[in-house]
Amino acid sequence: MRVLIVEDEPYLAEAVRDGLRLEAIAADIAGDGHSALEMLGVNSYDLAVLDRDIPGPSGDEVARRIVASGSGIPILMLTAADRIDDKASGFELGADDYLTKPFELRELVMRLRALDRRRAHARPPVREIAGLRLDPFRREVFRDGRYVALTRKQFAVLDVLVAAEGGVVSAEELLERAWDANADPFTNAVRITVSALRKRLGEPWLIATVPGVGYRIDPAPGGPQE
Repeated sequence: MRVLIVEDEPYLAEAVRDGLRLEAIAADIAGDGHSALEMLGVNSYDLAVLDRDIPGPSGDEVARRIVASGSGIPILMLTAADRIDDKASGFELGADDYLTKPFELRELVMRLRALDRRRAHARPPVREIAGLRLDPFRREVFRDGRYVALTRKQFAVLDVLVAAEGGVVSAEELLERAWDANADPFTNAVRITVSALRKRLGEPWLIATVPGVGYRIDPAPGGPQE
């Protein structure tokens, strides 16, 4: 999952970003409305955490543009105001959920996961493919009934691959979905992470490399390694 945090309080934004990363959720920060719209235009996000009171185009205006774009990105609005009228106006703008400051990071994570589950309602909460069972909410992975301990980044990469249901995922897409805007596009982090993930899952090799294209979960394990 990749999230855009639109928040003009640097310490809060950075604390939220760092907390989400600990939950294997990649997050970028936009400190004002102009930056938010620019980042939304060039990156693919699963969710937006949007403070209503930001410089530049307001959070309300950013929400309107997200809805008008037809992208379907769920919006979780943040605000210091807890009046029901404020919340109602936020929902009328297109917000999918609302969180009042101050808030607990744990609650934010639960709400984000719930929104992601709703967004992908056709996808079962626990996904299974080729003997692999992945629970994105408990962050548990089993292969043929055997628990597999993964690092946060390995889990994030596997989550993207499993969601593709056997389809090929490019290294660029993995970098975009499992890392964040600060990732070096020329890094070999994807190759290294996939290689380590493949070893953690064990033989026969479950992640196949499609030369020059990317990676996929092999429904008939034992395909070529990288």
